[in-house]
Amino acid sequence: MQSSGTGQGRFAGQVAVVTGAGSGLGRASAERLAADGARVVAVDIDLDKATATAEALPGEALAVRADIASEEDVAGYMRAAVERFGRVDLHHLNAGIFGSFAELTELEVDDFERVMAVNVRGQFLGLRAAFRAYREQGTRGAIAVTASIAGHTGAADLLPYQTSKHAVVGLVHAAAVYGGPLGIRVNGVAPGIVPTELFAAAATTTGGKNDMEQRASTTPLRRAGRAEEIAGAVAFVLSEDAAYMTGEILAVDGGASIVNTVRPSGGAGAWDAAAVDAQMYSEGWTR
Repeated sequence: MQSSGTGQGRFAGQVAVVTGAGSGLGRASAERLAADGARVVAVDIDLDKATATAEALPGEALAVRADIASEEDVAGYMRAAVERFGRVDLHHLNAGIFGSFAELTELEVDDFERVMAVNVRGQFLGLRAAFRAYREQGTRGAIAVTASIAGHTGAADLLPYQTSKHAVVGLVHAAAVYGGPLGIRVNGVAPGIVPTELFAAAATTTGGKNDMEQRASTTPLRRAGRAEEIAGAVAFVLSEDAAYMTGEILAVDGGASIVNTVRPSGGAGAWDAAAVDAQMYSEGWTR
């Protein structure tokens, strides 16, 4: 899908692939990169959503349907990008799923493996495809990967998601070390609480979308983030403003990840542990 744009901005003349571009953080990223002059390849498992994103962008854009956990599909979106635009300069590997809220003892293997397939194998396949494209083009480039503050700490719920985001940090670090001598930078952007469609399926689940605003109110900035704020960080790490930055996981979380929760300013003791435990754990555990 195409629309006319000015071709001006810090990414003028460059081509950017954005996965998960049909909604949420991916759509905001596609919009920001396009506003900064990039031609965008909007990739999503839902072609209608990818098309809607592409058609709304101010510059040239292409919509591609792909499951990022599929080796064939990842190769397909890269092939489509190169066929349409001749090259790819920037990548935002964003697509992901949150998975099951089941507690550890009740978690199904299939639920765990599906999250790892999308959030880890999918990011690996995207990184590999990006590096292969740069090699074939004989160019340098920049890659941003959507990580999460869940990859910095631990929690008793969302175990598959949390595990996958720890793995994403490892992928970013390894790819950055590999890419550095080649002039290819790889950084992660770790959002905090940003209400998007990702958690829509858990709209009534504690720790899902229904209490996001409440949970975010305890961060230093006392509010949830917006998708366009994450997109700004993505644009930064992909730009020449971050030319001496690689292998970093940039938290964009309202300060959530810096809080010392056992100090009074971090809410120490200001919640009922028994109530939390009663809600978190299924019946059958005794002390």
